[in-house]
Amino acid sequence: MLWTEKYSPRTMKDVLGNKKAIEEIERWLESWDHGDPQKCLLLVGPPGTGKTTLAHLVAQQFSDHIELNASDKRSYDIIMNTIGEASASVSLFGQGGRKLIILDEVDGLHGNEDRGGIRAINKIIKEGHHPMIMMANDLYSKRIQGLISKCQLIKINKVHTNSIVALLKRICVKEGVDFEEHVLRTLAKRSSGDLRSAINDLQVIAQGKNSISSDDLKIISQKDDINNIFDSVRTVLKSKNPKRIKDSLRLEADPGFILEQITENIPREYEKPEEIEKAYDAVAEADVYLGRAFHTRHYGYWKYTYDLMGVGVALAKDETYKKFSRYASSTFYSKLSKNRAKRDLRDRVATKMGAKMHTSRKVAIENFPYFEIMFEGDDLARDLADYFDLDDSEVKQFRSRKIKKKKVSKASKSKSKSKTSGKSTSKTKSTPTKSSKNTTNTADKSLKKVSEGTKKVEKKNIHQDSKSQNKAKKKHQKKNDPIKSTSEGKVDSGKSESKEKEKQVSLFSFK
Repeated sequence: MLWTEKYSPRTMKDVLGNKKAIEEIERWLESWDHGDPQKCLLLVGPPGTGKTTLAHLVAQQFSDHIELNASDKRSYDIIMNTIGEASASVSLFGQGGRKLIILDEVDGLHGNEDRGGIRAINKIIKEGHHPMIMMANDLYSKRIQGLISKCQLIKINKVHTNSIVALLKRICVKEGVDFEEHVLRTLAKRSSGDLRSAINDLQVIAQGKNSISSDDLKIISQKDDINNIFDSVRTVLKSKNPKRIKDSLRLEADPGFILEQITENIPREYEKPEEIEKAYDAVAEADVYLGRAFHTRHYGYWKYTYDLMGVGVALAKDETYKKFSRYASSTFYSKLSKNRAKRDLRDRVATKMGAKMHTSRKVAIENFPYFEIMFEGDDLARDLADYFDLDDSEVKQFRSRKIKKKKVSKASKSKSKSKTSGKSTSKTKSTPTKSSKNTTNTADKSLKKVSEGTKKVEKKNIHQDSKSQNKAKKKHQKKNDPIKSTSEGKVDSGKSESKEKEKQVSLFSFK
């Protein structure tokens, strides 16, 4: 029997470390016991820290539970046919008909065999009515980013070295094995907080023996650790030991991601401006070699990237800082995700414009500032949008407001109407009817009456104006020279009458 099973904790009190996490789990249990449904629990932590053990201890509080391990196939159909049906049905045993659902290593869902697994889990979380616990090793895995917001996240930390040594001593006493304390401490340090690994190593060197010594450690090889990203960043910024720093950068992560995490947290740890300057110089050189590796496909440049962003940044400080620094994840990728829609719009517009201008997309993007100026006017913006075949959403690349529609003038409308009505009028002229003849005759008669009336009114007005003018002139002449005024008045009146007659003739000469 494996000692990890033989000496596994029987109750929550027997679990080593993570007291705060255990308290949160107990409160979650109490809420379900009182009929208050809670979110799904997501236990995240390195391997061997007791996540699965805690889930099994919680399962003891329920009479029924269902578990899917990483070794099982976890496709959409399998998950929905097993856990999906179980989450929708009621248990026949105790706890108000509730059952516990356990999913181990959720971040390990990948490949064709697990296709659609995350989608099925999201559906179960949304529609299920039973308590559920999931476990994952990597908090920053892309596969579980959509689950974190829907679950109650509990971080399970590594077990402290002293706690591991104390447990190994108890196991040796129960198994009747004499030990040297430095041997057990070496096993605990090599495990790097992995309690399960430390117990397995002890069983390998101590099972069937009465005592263990330092010579027995040669049987066990050094553990090939895969570190956590934040532990690695902390080691780079807190240490000046090159060997330790290189070992800490052994991560299952892209070097660009590691570089971004270190870059984000340099000012959180370093305080002197000259140290920050040296550290960022090393980061800049590391980024140059990283770019060369991707462009030339010669990934031997990565070793220079790791040395510069690790040892180079670490040696930029004069002394190590003995303070607590709260590290944060890089904001670079979150900004990229937020700006993805803008970048897609830019590329789409550049592709259309590049095809019209016979240039590359890169050259089209370089000319965007000039097009922003050209798109300020509505008329030119309308012409450019038509030429490049840009819709309203794509025009937003250059201006925030929509392009106003072109107004059609009344003259153009009348021209278009006349063109359309021209055909109809030509048809009517070719085939005149009786009604049209009658209407034309009545129109001519009415025009004649109107013209005769206007003649009479104009004649009266002209006579009245001439009389008033003659009276005014006579009065003026009587004041100055009464003899001349009489003679001149007669002459002027004659002339005015002749002019009035001429005017009358000219006004109605169109007949």
